Amino acid sequence: MSTILDTIIEKKKEEVNELKQTGYESYYQEDTPKKTLYESLKSASALQVIAEIKRASPSKGDIRTEVDPVAQAGKYEEAGACAISVLTDTPFFKGRMEDLANVRRVVAIPILCKDFIIDEIQIDRAKDAGANIILLIVAALSFDRLQELYSYATRCGLEVLVEVHNEEEMEEALDLGATIIGVNNRNLKTFEVDLKITEVLGSMVQGRDVVLISESGIRDEDDCQRAVNAGAHGVLVGETLMRSHDPQAALACLQVRKDVMK
Repeated sequence: MSTILDTIIEKKKEEVNELKQTGYESYYQEDTPKKTLYESLKSASALQVIAEIKRASPSKGDIRTEVDPVAQAGKYEEAGACAISVLTDTPFFKGRMEDLANVRRVVAIPILCKDFIIDEIQIDRAKDAGANIILLIVAALSFDRLQELYSYATRCGLEVLVEVHNEEEMEEALDLGATIIGVNNRNLKTFEVDLKITEVLGSMVQGRDVVLISESGIRDEDDCQRAVNAGAHGVLVGETLMRSHDPQAALACLQVRKDVMK
């Protein structure tokens, strides 16, 4: 039986084929922030927040379709986000590459192109629009393809957030040599969320030169404290910030100190 992830990847294959046939709008934007995402996560004394611009999702439906990405990104940067994640998938998340390009023009911090990347042309397009980081999802790729895309992105001067959901995928990420690993608390096959996933997988990177990011289901300070206790250096937060009437205050509450254990 096909899963939601399977459906998304099939649609993404169609998108890639179209990009190869017709090309893509070029923005010719490149930017090198003063600090990389890895450096920001590694050196900070408080949990860092990758703040996401997310109009909709398959699991939640419409979240905030009318958002002004530029205004939202400005609020995130002012509140101390270490990076901004921009959803660029259109069919399932109602994002677009134009959002990322527009955000690049107004912020100085790193930008993550959040999409289901399966081909080099998507990496080229993300970099052209101004992304500094791309996402590679272990569950969506064979290990050989994961290696190829990871190597290609790093050769292009991009950082790579490698996303995992279980022990087997974490082993693949570590075998890959990934230094930025995101634990998605949401199962991309069922879209169920469980913060215990970060707690379980966090133990697998202790003592390694890896920065860990907890993704999905982060709502408040208590959730962030759980992430810190599990060894996370950062959290990726979308829906909570997008639904907040005061995203700056909401983001500030998530920046718990790493050295405060409960």
